[in-house]
Amino acid sequence: MTPISASTTPRVRTFADRATMGHAAATDVAANLRALLAVQPRVRMVFAAAPSQQELLDALVDAPDLDWSRVTAFHMDEYLDLPAAAPQRFASWLDHALFDRVPLGSVHRIEPGPDAQQTAREYAEALAAAPIDLVCLGIGVNGHLAFNDPPVADLADPLDVKVVQLDEVCRQQQVDDECFDTLAEVPHRAITLTVPRLLAAGRLFCVVPGARKSTAVRRALLDPIDSACPATALRTHPDCTLYLDRESAGQLPPEVGHAG
Repeated sequence: MTPISASTTPRVRTFADRATMGHAAATDVAANLRALLAVQPRVRMVFAAAPSQQELLDALVDAPDLDWSRVTAFHMDEYLDLPAAAPQRFASWLDHALFDRVPLGSVHRIEPGPDAQQTAREYAEALAAAPIDLVCLGIGVNGHLAFNDPPVADLADPLDVKVVQLDEVCRQQQVDDECFDTLAEVPHRAITLTVPRLLAAGRLFCVVPGARKSTAVRRALLDPIDSACPATALRTHPDCTLYLDRESAGQLPPEVGHAG
């Protein structure tokens, strides 16, 4: 992968509430998906699994005239050290939120086995089989992309998928998002797509609602591009749109972004 160097600011769209935000993002994703399906036989997409993506995915399920049978789906991260049937597993979350709700052509789930490094290598091979067209993602409260937290993020990572340790801010977010009852229940390890792997996709749709994300949004758009806030790397992608609600945009200066 090419190391990150150039800087281009994403398009920023701000909406009054997260429902409107999610619907607008889904409208754009669906339009891009239709356009791609009109000129190529298949589309390959990566999805984030998080409550912040719920409105986007709900609206995308209802979008008309999408031939999901020609879509191959991946997801961007998965916990380690959870039982296979644990409802907190991201593959399970996406099954309920999207994968079981539309007739996808194929779904590649991260299914951790006894050798996590081997799982990461095999998933990287599946991703590399053909270009990734679209990524639907969010930003963590610590500025992470997927599970690339500041302590482990490498904006020029040579790997496509790797095993990482989750930092405490990230783990606490899982409690605050009501995915786990206590911090002690949140796994310490995960498998994640790396930042360069995410940025290798043709187009990024980044959906970030809520006041708790406002600092990360401000840093992503205004801080120096650095692993201290991995989301700053979005500014290097040539085709990234950031969808915000009024709360997540609360710390941005008026000249950044526009309404609707």
